[in-house]
Amino acid sequence: MEIAIIGGGIGGLCAAVTLQKQGFSVNVYEAASTFQPVGAGIGIGSNAMQALMNIGVGEKVFTNGNVLHNQVFLNDKGRILNSIDFSLLKERFGQENITIHRADLHRTFLEALEPNTVHYNKKCVNVVQNGDQVTTYFEDETEVTVDLLIAADGIHSPIRKKLVPNSEPRYSGYTCWRGITENRGKVDEFTSTEIWSTTGRFGMAPMKDERVYWFACINAREKDLFYQHIESNEIANLFKDFPKVVPELIRETQPEHVLHHDIYDIKPLRQFIFDRIVLLGDAAHATTPNMGQGAGQAIEDAIVLGNAFGEFTDVKKALAFYEEKRVARTAKVINLSRQIGVAAQFRSRSLASTRDFLFPFIPSKLLLWRLKFLFDVKLK
Repeated sequence: MEIAIIGGGIGGLCAAVTLQKQGFSVNVYEAASTFQPVGAGIGIGSNAMQALMNIGVGEKVFTNGNVLHNQVFLNDKGRILNSIDFSLLKERFGQENITIHRADLHRTFLEALEPNTVHYNKKCVNVVQNGDQVTTYFEDETEVTVDLLIAADGIHSPIRKKLVPNSEPRYSGYTCWRGITENRGKVDEFTSTEIWSTTGRFGMAPMKDERVYWFACINAREKDLFYQHIESNEIANLFKDFPKVVPELIRETQPEHVLHHDIYDIKPLRQFIFDRIVLLGDAAHATTPNMGQGAGQAIEDAIVLGNAFGEFTDVKKALAFYEEKRVARTAKVINLSRQIGVAAQFRSRSLASTRDFLFPFIPSKLLLWRLKFLFDVKLK
């Protein structure tokens, strides 16, 4: 069976690795001109680490990552609101939560692929199904016909929009800057921290090689031109009333290492399979980053799909298995992540005060239990 994957991001490359290990002929078509090692830090939960171990790249990913033992939530005065002990996940599920640079994860997948798997400068402009085959048309006027097409082309996927015309991205109500800089002892080596305020939200997490990844979110109008063009010092001023480490980290970050995006997700879809076209990763279930599960859910998709073809020789049965395993699970992640974002971005002082008063009374183990479904992952 010939398989084409549209999109060379984390989900697409992980799917290619998984399917090649199953013995399939796979080609990845990426719109960019080359592999570009850009991006910021991301979290890889123990659920995704379980999945990566399943395809033989987990050890290398772990080596390039930094282990997190705890996550701590603070108010803007630095008072602890609550915490989550990630070491309990290690005890129960056998894998750690880590942070890693997106480029390092991307590179690990590329190195695991057979030579000449990825084709660059291949922007998909249309797909047409004809019986049990799918033809992809590219901007350079070439085309490819395959037995299975995997759309892993991101939240703005033109393939998904063609199949589900009303599946436009939903704006979350907040915009976000992300950056990586030197740690210099500012952030604990094993602790991820979030600080919540009515003026915004700031997160920071240690990475390997004495670096720290941070994000800074504020409520804003969609595509606000002012926020699209401000520089590090102006971003830091937005968070001047936070603990001093916050504006310090922002100001110390080189401009080329700061990224800015409005935050979107998509309303959960009811299906990921459209005959011989499969939606995967953000193309299928883009979520806000509040649970750190964007990359993790794409990785799970890829490995469940690969395992489905290992279990079933019938293509329709394999695709039905994938859809059954992934639709409800990813919908739960989208909905819960959006709820967390709403609560974390309260602008109302009364709502934020109520949240900050009640949050410390929630047992840490109960917070972890709420997330239990994430880590109790079924890949087969």
